[in-house]
Amino acid sequence: MKSIFSRFAPILVAGLVLAPLTCQAVPSFARQAGLQCIACHTEFPELNSFGRQFKLSGYTLATGDTNLPPIAFMLQPSFTNTQKGTPGGAAPGFNNNNNLAFTQVSVFYAGRLFGPYAANIFGKDGAAFANKFGIFSQTTYDGVNDVLHWDNTELRYSDTGTIKDTPVTFGFYLNNNPTLQDPWNTTPAWGFPFSSTGLPPPTVAAGSPPAPLIDGGLAQQVAGFGGYMFVDNSFYIDLAAYHTLSPQFQNDMGINPNDETQVTDLAPYWRFAYTKAVDNNSYEIGTFGLAADTFPGRDESAGRDHYLDLGFDAQAQFALEGQDITAMVSYIREQQSLGASQALGNSVNSSDNLGKFKATVDYLYDKTYGGAVQFFSVTGSEDTALYPNSATGSPNSDGEVLQLNWLPFNKGGGPSFWPKSNVKFSLQYVIYNRINGTSHNAWDNNTLYLEAWIAF
Repeated sequence: MKSIFSRFAPILVAGLVLAPLTCQAVPSFARQAGLQCIACHTEFPELNSFGRQFKLSGYTLATGDTNLPPIAFMLQPSFTNTQKGTPGGAAPGFNNNNNLAFTQVSVFYAGRLFGPYAANIFGKDGAAFANKFGIFSQTTYDGVNDVLHWDNTELRYSDTGTIKDTPVTFGFYLNNNPTLQDPWNTTPAWGFPFSSTGLPPPTVAAGSPPAPLIDGGLAQQVAGFGGYMFVDNSFYIDLAAYHTLSPQFQNDMGINPNDETQVTDLAPYWRFAYTKAVDNNSYEIGTFGLAADTFPGRDESAGRDHYLDLGFDAQAQFALEGQDITAMVSYIREQQSLGASQALGNSVNSSDNLGKFKATVDYLYDKTYGGAVQFFSVTGSEDTALYPNSATGSPNSDGEVLQLNWLPFNKGGGPSFWPKSNVKFSLQYVIYNRINGTSHNAWDNNTLYLEAWIAF
């Protein structure tokens, strides 16, 4: 297991320095609201109806009963076993197989932007406005790649009003990952699996299966500004635009910009959803998407590619007596116009398509014992240059994710000096039925992942 202790102090310092820039759902939210984690979550980080409302409010709902700063921490010690080991090591400094790691160590500044101190800074009247600004800021040490970097980051302003006597929650945000702002767990940034190994098996480590651009392809590389409205607790509308950050800024934030897909100009993002509550249950159906002109690998010499990502999602969440059940479905279809990539030899075809489908059922009993099952599938055009690790040139892959969870403190809290702490122990098994267009040796990539997710 790689040591992180020499890095831990810099993580804390960097987290505090970067705090005015970033944001997420963590124990500092629970302390601010004076509630247990189960008020906003089923099994964290999956949100329930109240948790979605908390996020829509810009992370600002508070009781005012805490004087602690909105700071929290997360540790993810883990163990990874793959069906077949990776010759030469699963990553630099790791064994071929059976590896212990700190997958992540993170510090958060998350909640009201000025914490419980707005009245002291701005006075009572000024605090009423200042407390409409919220933040989710995460700085992460990646224990596999030995990198300290900024992570999911969001600054929000939120307020409420009416349109012809119809209640409206509205807001504006600045963030660094498309779909980070979304209140449902069906979109990529907060989709299941909520965590996974940083030590993937050989075929997956080589870059397969691929994912649409909106599904993590721009995370922490871009800045986006947008606004949203939630009308009559039913209709959600979100419009934004994203642009790639400069190489210097990314390097300063611990992100390597080399060979990344560079968004030129502004890439529009949109999201529309309808949700309905029936008794203690809730239902959602929606669509989302991104359109981006890009320079492949930041190379401007051959012109631009164009990506159009269209996503569709649905969620049903049931709060039964002592039981929580969430069913989620999403599909993203990406149309790729690859004139620049073809000219550079990175693609055989001038246009391709890629699709990603996920169907998940998550169950939690007594807020303590849970399990989840997911089927995933990636399909797309054959292109031997775009998918060089595939013998057939096909990205087609599918499989299942099976996970068991135990949250022993989910109904309680942490120690009195730092309340609302939580922990989740997970045993995850990923099965590959097909990878890179073939089922031959796909099971060699099956991965057993054991993790403790400690938030305090």
